[in-house]
Amino acid sequence: MIPLATRTTHLKPTAVNAILGEMRQLQTQGRDIVSLMRGEPDFATPEHVAAAAQEAIRGGRTRYPDNRGEPALREAIAAKLRRDNGVVYDAGAEILVTTGATLGIQAALLALVNDGDEVLLPDPVYDAYASPVGMAGGTVRSIPCPMRQGRFVLDAAALEAAITPRSRVLILNTPWNPVGTVFSDTELGELAAVIERHHLTLVSDEIYEAITYAGARHISPASLSPAMRERTVVVNSLSKTYAMTGWRVGYCAAPPAVTQAMFLVLQQTSRGPATFVQDAAAAALAGPQDAVRLMCEEYTRRRDAVMQALGSIPRVAVLAPEGGFFAMVDVRGLGLTSDAIRRQLLNDAGVAVVHGAAYGPSGEGTLRVSFGSGGALLAEGLRRLAAGLAQLA
Repeated sequence: MIPLATRTTHLKPTAVNAILGEMRQLQTQGRDIVSLMRGEPDFATPEHVAAAAQEAIRGGRTRYPDNRGEPALREAIAAKLRRDNGVVYDAGAEILVTTGATLGIQAALLALVNDGDEVLLPDPVYDAYASPVGMAGGTVRSIPCPMRQGRFVLDAAALEAAITPRSRVLILNTPWNPVGTVFSDTELGELAAVIERHHLTLVSDEIYEAITYAGARHISPASLSPAMRERTVVVNSLSKTYAMTGWRVGYCAAPPAVTQAMFLVLQQTSRGPATFVQDAAAAALAGPQDAVRLMCEEYTRRRDAVMQALGSIPRVAVLAPEGGFFAMVDVRGLGLTSDAIRRQLLNDAGVAVVHGAAYGPSGEGTLRVSFGSGGALLAEGLRRLAAGLAQLA
């Protein structure tokens, strides 16, 4: 047999992909399964964005792009960051276009992490962060995050307690996948004080920034102070905000030396999104934002539907999401592990959700329910989920 690199032994499929395998096996047996798992909007990409790509293709914009990102897109990103986040970056030296936020996270970690360094991750958190940490030679240092007053919290004391002399990077996601928390300015300020005191670098994943509810507002940690701007790598993409998951276009913003190091990493792995895709991305960021507002209004209605469908089941409670399009359902009262519950729901009720333990030990006793898709699929999925949980209760 061909020997494999040791690093591959540390890589794991994401929870969603593992459950999709189970789901497809049942579907091959003729079972009808409704999925409430994936973090993918079901909206069409805004028409003016698709039109910009078509026009670019007709205009011959199909050759190699600028490896840093097309200048027009970098300028549009810089303008967006000033407009929406209140932070100023130089389009030439501090912004990098990436093939989605996933590659941005990996490039940041490869540029920042040495062998044996610790990367701090809230627990629970998006499980796809762990493998890039290992590929960069780092180790994950989890920060247990409890539920308090109906939301998961990461406070400064917990961050402080998790830090060791080997800690180098903190990955923060706000709005926070999977738990739906949106960090307030007070919470971020307290975390920033710890970050600065211990000379950590913050990788700030902001892909759900446009999707917030009930008065919650996304704040980019880079906007808190000049000191935090110098310690932050902003990672974002157009996937969630503009329903452009398949376009694979994202961006990073960071101080020049970090951006340059990430650029060198990206040169080894990607030439960047197609030129016409970048033209479409520039049109999305610089053009009318009406579609973003309408999508968020629809997500609000879907969020309300989730709360209503699951809100009266005995021994079950829904944590009202402050942002993103996932709801965490507290099922600790059912007396089973989250994985056992989601397996019973899959096999007996025909609905697929993700068990909270997949996102870390602090997620045990919860289920993650996606409302990225709506309409009849969401209605039927919620009907099956409510019936299955009621049966378990």
